[in-house]
Amino acid sequence: MIAYVILVYIAVYLSMLLGGIPGLRVDRTGAALLGAILLLAGQGITEQQALNSIDVPTLALLFGLMVVSAQFQLGGFYGYVLQRVVLYDMAPATLLAAVIALTGALSAILTNDVVCLAVAPLLSRLCLNKRLNPVPFLLALACAANIGSAATLIGNPQNILIGESLQLSFNRYLLIATPPCLLGLALVWWVIVKVYRDQWTVAPGESSPSEEPPFNRWQTLKGTVILLLLVVCFMFAPWPRELLALCAAGVLLLSRTFYSRSVMGLVDWPLLVLFISLFIVNEAFQLAGGMDWLMSHTAAAGISLSEPVPLFVGTAVLSNLVSNVPAIMLLLPVVEGSSMGALLALSSTLAGNFIIVGSVANIIVVEAARQVGIKISFRTHARVGIPVTLGSLLIAGGWLWLVT
Repeated sequence: MIAYVILVYIAVYLSMLLGGIPGLRVDRTGAALLGAILLLAGQGITEQQALNSIDVPTLALLFGLMVVSAQFQLGGFYGYVLQRVVLYDMAPATLLAAVIALTGALSAILTNDVVCLAVAPLLSRLCLNKRLNPVPFLLALACAANIGSAATLIGNPQNILIGESLQLSFNRYLLIATPPCLLGLALVWWVIVKVYRDQWTVAPGESSPSEEPPFNRWQTLKGTVILLLLVVCFMFAPWPRELLALCAAGVLLLSRTFYSRSVMGLVDWPLLVLFISLFIVNEAFQLAGGMDWLMSHTAAAGISLSEPVPLFVGTAVLSNLVSNVPAIMLLLPVVEGSSMGALLALSSTLAGNFIIVGSVANIIVVEAARQVGIKISFRTHARVGIPVTLGSLLIAGGWLWLVT
């Protein structure tokens, strides 16, 4: 039975590396779900053990924040703000700085994947309509979304998981993570300006109409008030973050304007299924003694993941191999206490800019660009992503060494 569990575990994480099951239309979420089903059906883990392994507070917090983000998307907030920024008469380098600052700020409180999903299609069309080369601005969107999301414990799924699992202080993490993230955003601007300094414009093309929801001032104001109250409560209230997020979601679902099914349609259900499935797969592996075996062999090779430097580097590398959420789920069982929480969050998130498949935000932006005829190849992304990743990781690593 132990061999069976380990075999399924290896197959699941291999599919994380390959982006799914080769030859089948099964993505990472589908592969993880199949792995959990195989373990339950083959009695590699009992139903009760599987239920106990699921971190309900993490899922509740993630779901609540998705509903809050959906309020802004349905209210046309993203389109309204982006049009005001992009259509304003300013130099391309200045506009690039504005896009980076806006993306970084929104991603810190509304999750990076949602921001990219809402902004990327409209940003592509606005740039083309203004005869600007959309590629540097889309690359800025992806990189800034990843870096900005690292600034808070609610900016991306892996930070939510780390914060809930290790019971990190929202305020303390914010103080630690904000400086390297701000420097990282400045680095994104500098790298893109250097790479695209003579490639800001494109030939005139056919205008593309906007497909964004109309701006609803009242619904946007409602979402803004709820979000601000939620963040203030995260910072100062003693109540569990997941309950606060669920309460915020409940208030927003009480609407005379948006059908609840419209809001629910914007929730990333596959991501929630991925979390549940990986909780089960990792628990089965740990119960089978696989994690103890893995740690003993890692230590025998001279790599101690209990030390900051090996953990920081290992997290960055693993995040690019299997994606950041699976990487964090793999590493959390070997992390003791909350002292390594900021290290895990910053390393896994900042590493996502290295290659296109390093983060879901990158994939969303590239796919949105492709749908309007803009090609962003691995090489194109790497010209910006690699120096941004190495530079931001170096900044974060140096900052963590100074403050911890």
